[in-house]
Amino acid sequence: MKQPLAYIHPEAKIAPNVVIEPFVTIDKNVEIGEGTRIGSNVTILEGARIGKNCNILPGAVIAGTPQDLKFEGEDSLVIIGDNTTIREFVTINRGTKSKGKTVVGNNCLLMAYVHVAHDCVVGNNVILVNSVQVAGEVKIDDWAIVGGLSAIHQFVHIGKHVMIAGGTLVSKDVPPYVKAGREPISYAGVNSIGLRRRNFSNEQIRDIQDIYRFMFQKGLNNTQAIERIEAELTASDERDEIILFIKNSQRGVIKGYNPDNS
Repeated sequence: MKQPLAYIHPEAKIAPNVVIEPFVTIDKNVEIGEGTRIGSNVTILEGARIGKNCNILPGAVIAGTPQDLKFEGEDSLVIIGDNTTIREFVTINRGTKSKGKTVVGNNCLLMAYVHVAHDCVVGNNVILVNSVQVAGEVKIDDWAIVGGLSAIHQFVHIGKHVMIAGGTLVSKDVPPYVKAGREPISYAGVNSIGLRRRNFSNEQIRDIQDIYRFMFQKGLNNTQAIERIEAELTASDERDEIILFIKNSQRGVIKGYNPDNS
């Protein structure tokens, strides 16, 4: 349903059953899938690819120019999956020549005033609570939840099923299945409630807790902890994922909580 008070570039590709409310601007080189609803005063700029059954609420700006001084006007994209909700005044910037695209997956919820910068990759079923600020080239894996007013440093990697407390400054990589918070950001236990909601068994959760006891509670460095984990704990998908995440970390992984740092 096209609103007569909306501006839609004639080259935009919009499914016939998309709802477009008044005062929307949709630029050229935009594609929007069926069943999506675009709220009033939304701006969708060149390079946006929006999936099916999304809900974009008033004031959001999708595919804005990257806030990166190295950007030279190159073609790039914002890709948003299916069934994702983007609340009021969210901004999602398109990619640069670094990766060429910014990606938000399926079934995500980006609450009001969230910012997702250039070349980020946000997985499926991710929740970014109000005013989360995500710097460039951040990766957030499936099922992560980031509490409101948190700020995520560029190039940080947040693993699957992570829960980050509101107001956290995320300056290090956060490995899968954990809760994190405090200042500086620290390990705060395994996200056991979230894992149970996603049908992890009690045995799987206990195994993950055993892994993180080596990582954060035995006074070992990462190399020593991984050696002990591989030698003493049974192999599993979760164990191997955690080890691979830590070995591949570029910014370094969060530490265990040390009250002397507070």
